This record gives sequence, structure tokens and C-alpha cells, in this order.
Amino acid sequence: VVIVGGGFAGVSAAQRFERLVLRGVPVDVTVISDSNFLLFTPMLAEVASSALEPSHISSPVRAAVAHTRFRHGAVAEIDTDRRSVALCSDPAPTEWLPYDHLVLAVGSVPHFLDLPGVAEHARTMKDLTDATSLREQVIGLLERADHVAADPAVRKELLTFVVAGGGFAGAETIAELFDLVHGVLHYFPGIAPDEPRFVLVHSRDRILPELSPELGAYALDRLQARGIEFRLEARVSAATATDVELTDGDRIPTRTFVWAAGNRPSPLIATLGGDHARGGALVTDPCFRVSALDGVWAVGDCAQIPDLDSGGAPFPQTAQHALRQGKVVADNIAAVLAGREPAEFRFATIGSLVALGHRTAVAEIRGRRFSGLVAWLMWRGIYLAKLPGIEKRVRVLLDWLLDMAFPRDIVLANRRSIETTPTRNARAGQPR
Repeated sequence: VVIVGGGFAGVSAAQRFERLVLRGVPVDVTVISDSNFLLFTPMLAEVASSALEPSHISSPVRAAVAHTRFRHGAVAEIDTDRRSVALCSDPAPTEWLPYDHLVLAVGSVPHFLDLPGVAEHARTMKDLTDATSLREQVIGLLERADHVAADPAVRKELLTFVVAGGGFAGAETIAELFDLVHGVLHYFPGIAPDEPRFVLVHSRDRILPELSPELGAYALDRLQARGIEFRLEARVSAATATDVELTDGDRIPTRTFVWAAGNRPSPLIATLGGDHARGGALVTDPCFRVSALDGVWAVGDCAQIPDLDSGGAPFPQTAQHALRQGKVVADNIAAVLAGREPAEFRFATIGSLVALGHRTAVAEIRGRRFSGLVAWLMWRGIYLAKLPGIEKRVRVLLDWLLDMAFPRDIVLANRRSIETTPTRNARAGQPR
């Protein structure tokens, strides 16, 4: 079995296979990933706001699946006729790895909708590099604004922060950016407290559409009360290095534009046969099998899996679903190897939590709704418990305690942070 992808679904599948091997299932497993660590994405926004250390929310894949073969590299091609994958691990030559069963868990990449300038100038929040570079960008711009007093137009660009997308990632990112800037503003006497501007652009009439309207309204009210602006029922139409243009013609001057308004499956998925959903994901049956591709299974964000309990509507692409899908796909492959029928995937969403900064959050658990400090404590407690490894949990807990006692760090590790632009979005076209 070859598992492509080292995210929640891929690592979960590998861990399940390790348990199956202990039970006597004769299977040899290889995990391939272009990242050698598992990123705990629910806490990524707190890395951008300097509340958490980057390494504390990432766990080595080799440690998570210590008894599984791990190959660090990217899969450039999949030959389903020969049942092999091409592994690129520079500077080594391309290596073809054979498989009997292939599990695709390659996740998603940002989708910029071919909007002019967006891919070139928008920042994203998909990995540790995104979060740390965003933090460096913000601190660097504060340094510039502290001594740039002559040109009001330039100050507006430097001190305006725009996020596109009002889902979980967008709401958490704008909230953490607000906390970061206002948490360190006392270091910059040349910047007035009312100068920084925060704008969230969202195409729908309310934010957090995944939650109930009541919780979405609560989140909007709390964020607006802090001074965050919302442009609802609006879309980004273009971006430059110094502004973001909306579909209504309005231009928002900014040097910091974060895109959280859309994802698509890894480009590797587009090279395969089988049925593809409108957004590009591989369509699977309820057991994760990809039609017309014998021995190929797909889970996580790169797959559209029907929920039989919801009339065949696709399952949400969340971490809790990916973790469960990884376990079940391993069980299903073991069943096929034993001559049994694989099981249909059935899973009821446990709930959703969104942190809004300022010790505030919203949560919906098993139909019950929570908001404010209670939801924030739930967010921290639940995600701390789900963080892989006791060492990482202790480190994150210590980070949180230190964050309550001391101001956030403003050290610029990269001296060029003030001038950086997010050209790394070109990598969005590379397989993961």
C-alpha cells in the first residue's frame, strides 16, 4: 500500500495500518509526503499572531508512524496502468514505486479563481511558512509605518490588513491579526491606536455559514465591536501590490492581503482518470474507491465522498472527517485483502469551533451552541487534547500561559520581511 499525503487523512490511515499489522494483516505500507511533519492546522492562525511557536503545532511524520516506511518527496506522476507512482526527492533521480493499493490523501491548495493579480499578491494560510511569513510581514510593516509620517496614502497601505473569505480560516485569521497588531502597538509610538484598519471581504450575507445564523451573527457582532470592518456580499475582483479591488469597483489600499476564499484539490488529482466533481475532487463511492481506477482510493480534501445519511451530499472537508476517513480506508483495504466487502463510510459531524480572539469563540457541538468565554475554553481544551503527542500539548499550554503574562514577540527573523511579497503562491500548482 502506498499512501500519498502526510496530512490528517494520510497519517491516520498509516497509524491504522500499523495496528492492523499487529493483528496479523499482511500489508507493507509506504507514506509519501513533501512535508516531513503533520501540521495541526486548527492552531495555525495563532502562529501568525505570535501566540504559538511554529514547531509546537507540528509533529514529525516519522514519529507519528514509527513502524511505517516514510519517503520525503513529491509525487510527480501516477501511472495507474502500471500501478506505480513517480517519487521526486531532489537531488535523487525520479524513482517509481509500485503499489497494489494506492491511497490518495494529497489535500488541497489555494484556488485564486484566475482573478488578476491575486495569485501574485495574496498571502495564504495553508502551512507554517504562510503563517510565519504573514507575521513577519505585519511586524515589518509596523516598523515602516512607525517612521513614515509624510505620506498619508502610504500609511493607509501599510496599516490596512485585508482578508478575503468569511469561513473558519478567514474569521480566525482576521481576529488573530487584530490581536497581534493591537497587542504590540505600544512598541510603536509613531502609530496611533485608531490607524490600523482590518477588513474582511465575504461573498455571502453572513460570515461563518458553516455554523448556525445565531452564532454567525454573534461572531460578526463581536468582531465589529472591536473595529473590524466587514464587506459582506462582496467579492475580490483583482489585486495589486498596494490595493485590493472589489467587484463593486471599490479599492482598498493595503500591503497585506490574505486569501482564504477558496481551495481546490492538489493539481496531482487533475492528472488522473475517474470521475471528478465540479471543483476538481475525485468522486468516490461510499467506500472511498475511485471509479475506473482499480486499486485507487481517495480520502480527505482531494475526494468527494457521498454521505448516505444526507441523501448523497458530499461530506464536509474538515479535519475530523479526514481523521475518521483515514482509519476506515485502512480497514477497507484490509477487508479487500481478506476477500471481504469494504464498509460504507458513515460519520456524523461532532461539531465545529471557531476562535475569535480576545478570549472569545463560537462552538456548535452535537447541536448545542456555545459562545463567548465558555466556547473559547472549549476550543482550547478540545484542540489541546487532539494535538498529537503529549510533548506538543505541554509546549502549546506553556505558550498560552506565557502569552497571558507577556506581550507578543516583535522580533523580525528575516531582515527582508519589510519588502517581502507572496510570490511563493506559484507553489500552489505543485503537488503535495
